[in-house]
Amino acid sequence: MRTVSTGPAVTATDAESIVFVVDDDISVRESLELFIKAAGWQPETFASALAFLSRPRPTVPCCLVLDVTLPGLSGLELQQQLAERTDMPIIFITGHGDVPMTVQAMKAGAVEFLTKPFTNDVLLDAIGGAIERSRTAVRQDSEMQVLWRSYASLTPREREVMALVVSGLLNKQVGGELGISEITVKAHRGQTMRKMKADSLAELVTMAARLGLRSARKV
Repeated sequence: MRTVSTGPAVTATDAESIVFVVDDDISVRESLELFIKAAGWQPETFASALAFLSRPRPTVPCCLVLDVTLPGLSGLELQQQLAERTDMPIIFITGHGDVPMTVQAMKAGAVEFLTKPFTNDVLLDAIGGAIERSRTAVRQDSEMQVLWRSYASLTPREREVMALVVSGLLNKQVGGELGISEITVKAHRGQTMRKMKADSLAELVTMAARLGLRSARKV
């Protein structure tokens, strides 16, 4: 891989993004580190999978450039351990890949499988795409955490009212289901909308769907 002296324009978001490199070849690590810095991302390199696993989980967009053949835990084995990490797309690099290995890696979720030597542009595109995917995953995870915190702030009764309201029942019907007055239902509904930061019933319905909530309606 050629080294580069310049990179694309760097945005604040790009500068915060981390590109992890796990490769036991120090020359590859050093070359990739220079390339990643020039492109505007933050590089972090590791000589083994175990060394990488000891690193705390990042909270910013990131991706992993991973060699297939590593001492101890292999690249494919590391990929298996990171299967739930949708916020960290994996780009495999190898000097001797084969079709079965490529298929295995891609089926397990790798975004790219690059065989050395590869050009700077190919790697740049791969990393750029992976960082964008990570950025989306990080944003969605953050949104879900906020949503769950809002839902956790609801009282048990407010959760019951929310489940019935989003199932399509009118206030009067909700009151009948729960054995409370329509005025009380309205009060609980108002508190629920406020705590969930929902501006409309449609938005509350969408939130309930994202949370995977089921109707509390009696049968």
